[in-house]
Amino acid sequence: MSKKLKAAVIGSGLGGLAAAIRLQSAGYETTIFEKRDKPGGRAYVFKDNGFTFDAGPTVITAPHCLEELFELSGRKLSDYVELMPVEPFYRLMWEDKFVFDYGSSVEETLDQIQKKSPQDVEGYKKFLNYSREVFEEGYTKLVHVPFLNWWSMIRVSPQLARLSAHKSVYAQVSKFIKDPHLRQAFSFHSLLVGGNPFDTSSIYTLIHFLERKWGVYFPKGGTGALVNGLVKLFEELGGKIQCNSEVEQILNSNQKVIGLYTKKDGFYPFDIVISNADVMHTYEKLLSDSPIADQQRNRLRKMKYSMSLFLIYFGTKKQYPEMAHHTVLFGPRYRELLKDIFKEGRLADDFSLYLHAPTRSDPDLAPPGHEAFYVLAPVPNLSKSEVDWNVEGPKYAQKILNYLDERYLPGLKENLVTQRIFTPLDFESELNAHQGSAFSLEPLLTQSAFFRTRNRDAEISGLYFVGAGTHPGAGVPGVVNSAKATVGLVLEDFAHG
Repeated sequence: MSKKLKAAVIGSGLGGLAAAIRLQSAGYETTIFEKRDKPGGRAYVFKDNGFTFDAGPTVITAPHCLEELFELSGRKLSDYVELMPVEPFYRLMWEDKFVFDYGSSVEETLDQIQKKSPQDVEGYKKFLNYSREVFEEGYTKLVHVPFLNWWSMIRVSPQLARLSAHKSVYAQVSKFIKDPHLRQAFSFHSLLVGGNPFDTSSIYTLIHFLERKWGVYFPKGGTGALVNGLVKLFEELGGKIQCNSEVEQILNSNQKVIGLYTKKDGFYPFDIVISNADVMHTYEKLLSDSPIADQQRNRLRKMKYSMSLFLIYFGTKKQYPEMAHHTVLFGPRYRELLKDIFKEGRLADDFSLYLHAPTRSDPDLAPPGHEAFYVLAPVPNLSKSEVDWNVEGPKYAQKILNYLDERYLPGLKENLVTQRIFTPLDFESELNAHQGSAFSLEPLLTQSAFFRTRNRDAEISGLYFVGAGTHPGAGVPGVVNSAKATVGLVLEDFAHG
């Protein structure tokens, strides 16, 4: 019998955990190496004064891709974590007091459109059909399929052309919807995966139908409870996870992975390495001693990276039951603000915000009578702006909290119990994110599928990628499906030992 192959996964984000579970389920001896003190990657958890704060993703969609990870070994996701449906999916609010609750009921959506802009009712129905079609082509057929060569892209080009993939999300939504507020309501989704709605391929309108099809969920106990459930499954299967164990180098010899080198313990031999670390960090730092990686390194240097985020985690001793679980607060400018963030690198005076109020769904995330929140503002990444976040961060936080106090959360400032900020500099230092980008490579058509970092490295045998920087991209379904695509390749490549 051939020896058990040993695999390493660098990073324990949701993509890394999903890949490790798939490898371990398939009989590979798998170890996860995590730089920080606990697993989760961007889905890290802070606890403070009785509050639990999810640091990153809070919108769980497409639960079947998570269920699949448990089914591989005859288990059930529901035995490890409870996913609670969230209604509405999002509450959308504008400064002129217009409010739109976007949830699972198409009838309620149509009623609200009818009240706001009757001529857009038929247009929305057509948009929903279009989104369904894009979902069938772009998600159902392609999300878990690796794009390894030019031909794989050529094969799907006719469908992509027919679905106007060359047009932006906003342009495609505008084809169906005329009202400016509703155009924003149905185009903001690409921001959830790091894309400017005015540049991101209209393929990303599939997110709209994906939410309609399966709903939006939140794990009881927070996203951290989902991470814990995945870690528990991985360890039950015999996998090992090493925290506080930063990888310094991926080692290869004769174009083949031989192991990795950690800061703490030195060399570990491995047959397979899957990097869930930032793709540029992997090529620039972890493969810095490998001239064979030069071509890919140089290619990645020229690519465009997503915007960054500025986050404030805060807890209050007052409750705000009128707030929805997920609220998007649109500022006075849409196109112009996105231009400032993505093109000009300008930290504007106004902002659009996402406000997360998880205690709506799970009161246990805060002490009794209290509320846990985080608020997020898209901001330029570090390559585009010269903002000194050490100086500007606290000022920007104050500005956002003042804005929330005045408009949405009355009495917020006097009821604050705890707060902390996370800036683009933290994305760079804590998460090794190139340019402090929050979602790795920007989801442009010219940086999607075959044009993204491949799930399998072309030059170094045994080296693979998982997570936001590879196919299919960012977002929870994206990174979890990247693990399916990538581990599928590992199983093919090593089928005969």
